Amino acid sequence: MRRLHFINALFAHVTGHDLYLAEQIKIGLAFSLAELEVQAQEQPETAARFDAAFNAAAARLLAQFCRHQPAHGFFHWDATATLHSSTPLFARAEIMQGLKQLAPFRESTLLITNLRPALLPADRRVTPRRQRDYDDALAFIRELAAARTGAHADLQLLFL
Repeated sequence: MRRLHFINALFAHVTGHDLYLAEQIKIGLAFSLAELEVQAQEQPETAARFDAAFNAAAARLLAQFCRHQPAHGFFHWDATATLHSSTPLFARAEIMQGLKQLAPFRESTLLITNLRPALLPADRRVTPRRQRDYDDALAFIRELAAARTGAHADLQLLFL
């Protein structure tokens, strides 16, 4: 159900918030990752790998869709791209680069992926400090996007 709502939100401009169409996209993505899904069901410890692959496939599909809409800008930032990507200094620089690319577009999408795994790793305990860093990063990205987006622009900020 979580993946269905994710797909519905991510592709709302395609599905028109129709859960049936979102389900069809979800099935298509899951079919392309069928082997990983079987492994995830048989071995629950591999479920994180399936989730990561599913999210990456959805991000690629959204990027392809946006590429075919010349009036719609798209930028994808992966917080786990490098060891330093999720630190505030590097995150600001990389997100600013994306916002500069999106500035000429009236409608655009900024997709942020893997921020949670970067700041709250699954193999480590969630401490109050790590949780605070994650909450601060979310707020920072939201405020940065709001401050650096023109009043005429419609920016979709998606966290995955």
